Amino acid sequence: MAFRSLVSLTNLPKRPPIDINFSDLAYSVSEGHKRSNKILLKGINGEFRSGEITAIMGPSGAGKSTLMNILAGYKTSSLKGLVLINGKGRNLSKFHKLSCYIMQDDRLLPYLTVREAMNVSANLKLGKDIPVELKKRIVEEIIDTLGLHDVANTRALNLSGGQRKRLSIALELVNNPPVMFFDEPTSGLDSATCSQLIHLLQLLAHGGRTIICTIHQPSAKIFEMFDNLYVLAEGQCIYQGPVNGLVPFLGSLGLECPSYHNPANYVMEVACGEHGDWNSKLVTAVNNGSCNNYNPLSQSKSKKHVDAEDNQPAERMVTVLSLAVDGQDDLKESTAVKFTTINSAGASSSDTSGTAETGPLAAASRPICTTSQLDSNECIPRKLTDFPTSSWMQFWVLLKRTFISIVRDQTLTHMRLLAHVIVGALIGMIYYDIGNDASKIVSNVGCLFFTTMFTMFTAMMPTILTFPAEMAVFVREHLNHWYSLEAFYFAKTVADLPFQVLFTSVYVIVVYYLTSQPMEPKRVAMFVVICILTSLVAQSLGLLIGAGMSVETGVFLGPVSTIPIILFSGFFVNFDVIPTYLQWLTYVSYLRYGFEGAMVAVYGMNRADLECSKVYCHWRRTPRFLEEMSMHKAEYWIDATALIGFFVGLRIIAYFVLRWKLHSVR
Repeated sequence: MAFRSLVSLTNLPKRPPIDINFSDLAYSVSEGHKRSNKILLKGINGEFRSGEITAIMGPSGAGKSTLMNILAGYKTSSLKGLVLINGKGRNLSKFHKLSCYIMQDDRLLPYLTVREAMNVSANLKLGKDIPVELKKRIVEEIIDTLGLHDVANTRALNLSGGQRKRLSIALELVNNPPVMFFDEPTSGLDSATCSQLIHLLQLLAHGGRTIICTIHQPSAKIFEMFDNLYVLAEGQCIYQGPVNGLVPFLGSLGLECPSYHNPANYVMEVACGEHGDWNSKLVTAVNNGSCNNYNPLSQSKSKKHVDAEDNQPAERMVTVLSLAVDGQDDLKESTAVKFTTINSAGASSSDTSGTAETGPLAAASRPICTTSQLDSNECIPRKLTDFPTSSWMQFWVLLKRTFISIVRDQTLTHMRLLAHVIVGALIGMIYYDIGNDASKIVSNVGCLFFTTMFTMFTAMMPTILTFPAEMAVFVREHLNHWYSLEAFYFAKTVADLPFQVLFTSVYVIVVYYLTSQPMEPKRVAMFVVICILTSLVAQSLGLLIGAGMSVETGVFLGPVSTIPIILFSGFFVNFDVIPTYLQWLTYVSYLRYGFEGAMVAVYGMNRADLECSKVYCHWRRTPRFLEEMSMHKAEYWIDATALIGFFVGLRIIAYFVLRWKLHSVR
């Protein structure tokens, strides 16, 4: 499909062009039990320029992803060397606000439509100072330009691979980042879709952005679409320069690429040693600057670049992008946000002023943001926060998004609700009308225990299964500077609460009524509340496991970790029978408090004697039975408070696990 020219994106925020230089980059990682480090990058140098699309190639293990992560600012420890932004030291905090990283896997929320996902991105990345009408125009403009108009109302899970990749790009394009990193963008796509995608990246690059991609082994057609090439082998650079200079460069060293051969395949064969050990010679040639001698179009490209710069607004020529490490943010708060689009190479100044700023909205909201003003925080988020929007706005947008996703998730909502109703009715029929019969009190206790255990499992397992997918989306969006961890976590917690309360209440009320438990409002409320608290604690434990583990590990660890919780709950073994040195474990079992609270709600508080359908019922008086269960001294409010404490504690631990996961990703 043909994309519209990216120059048509007239409403996007304007960003200054960014060139990335790096020198003597060396990176190593510890080999664990071995007391040595594995060197992944060995003092490499390079330059990636704005207005160009650059491919980083190399065999597996050559250091492509490592270099990408370093340039994106996601790997900083054990790093030696220098990364410069337009010739100045890189400030990571500011650089992250001006760049985005689009990962190999398209991490999208499956139940949001394309337009809904774009609106969320616009609301989070553009800030409250931008009028709603302008945000809508930006969203529709990007959807139309990237060829997503026909699927604008289609949910992400129903999109094709190419459409998902374009949506991933569209989401990040909302705030017009001048630097875009792509990890294996063509992975899993057919040849036609790959061609369309790289053509789109070409348009983005030629619109003034710095586009950097890792790519494994492109076809000849796709290979020729890149402007520059950076080839790695064993952590060293064996070629850097224009794509059309690769074959002459290799030929000058005696490596003749056959005319029928794809140059990308050939250089990979050389890097893997299929034509002999040439890597050291290639590294030496690169370090000597030999790559620059084999660029047939270097003169014309240089002239074209100079002409394009002469045609840019005067503000773009004032100074280079300032992202100095020692820059301070003691600045006055700007009353206006600076907007326009990055101009395509070769766009005249009259085109810029006449096309990029049209209409009263544009004139009012999009004065030009120059490179010299970047350190004044007028092109990036205001001084009160590191994100474009306030914490409250982040929370509200994420809350609505999470709520919509939960409602549309058939497994997480409709099936769970149906399961609670069906299982509740089944348990109610099995234990029908036994709640007030002293001769069936043991069976009724089994019903109460099963009720608390059921609410525990149905709250924990779905969270373990679904949260890792949400976690992947969160990592992508957080690293691309959409919102804070606190906003995401609080929104997730609040959005889940009403559904968990609803499902648990439906099940418990059905069981409570069918089994003829005491229909006193106070007892009913106490029983429902204690079961809800138990389910919330179990959901928090599932969140903790889901945040720290993969789905496979979590599915195993969740039920296994629940076994001791069940054993020390007081149902299978009375508390006074448990050995003294193990009794402390009963206080760690949150199910103990749920079961004990349910027992107190049903049999405690001086309940009247039970009916007896036989000649003699030993447990007709409920205090005697509670004493037999070692629960005669139990206090309902203590059990409820303990469950609230477990809930808060597990949520706090899960929060810090998420922080640790984010730190490990970086």
